Amino acid sequence: MHMDKPKFVIAVGASAGGLNALSEFVAQLQPDLDAAIFIVMHLSHTSISDFLVHNLKQRTALPCEVAVDGAPIKKGHIYVASPNLHLLVKKETIVLGHGPEENRWRPSIDVLFRSAAAAYSNRAIGVVLTGLLDDGTTGMLAIKRSGGTCMVQDPNEAEYPDMPLSVLNNMEVNYCISLASMGEVILGITQTSPEEIPAPPDVMIESEIAERVVVDYDNVKQLGEKSIYA
Repeated sequence: MHMDKPKFVIAVGASAGGLNALSEFVAQLQPDLDAAIFIVMHLSHTSISDFLVHNLKQRTALPCEVAVDGAPIKKGHIYVASPNLHLLVKKETIVLGHGPEENRWRPSIDVLFRSAAAAYSNRAIGVVLTGLLDDGTTGMLAIKRSGGTCMVQDPNEAEYPDMPLSVLNNMEVNYCISLASMGEVILGITQTSPEEIPAPPDVMIESEIAERVVVDYDNVKQLGEKSIYA
């Protein structure tokens, strides 16, 4: 495998209470991790991402940056979603898109998770942290169905337990653990080398459709005025 390319991708979603949880999460990650980390945090449409990157840099030795469209995915890097842009991962590059909100959000955790499942299948690790409502649940199902690893923050310690609870109510997860245990568990997973299997066809198709909607949305909008008739 190419020296710079990660063996695994870790897709992380958080909303309310996420600032503290993400700071603690990245503090657990070991510097020699054979994975790239992608973070979607819902807060507002303002530029929280620079603030988040600044905060996370204080807590980790790993390089941390705002995700850039078309940038190569590098091992041991943390990529944070930009405000108002969906974040998707392909096999080797980052894709950003202006498409419509999903589950009330742009960026959407589900969009990120689904793309990770399609591109990395059983080498995708989904992590849902503190947050309100249920964004992340359908994306996590895609990761589970693709043979990836599903991990949620123990709802008993989450500042806002809705998001982890929603996942737990909809599927069997691999790990429901405290933030303090996540680094060690993730390191263990990334030291394995599962044989790469493609994601199920419907997960691939769903992700492809989402990517088209997200990326081609601006091009579609330019074709003409939107009709009120459908």
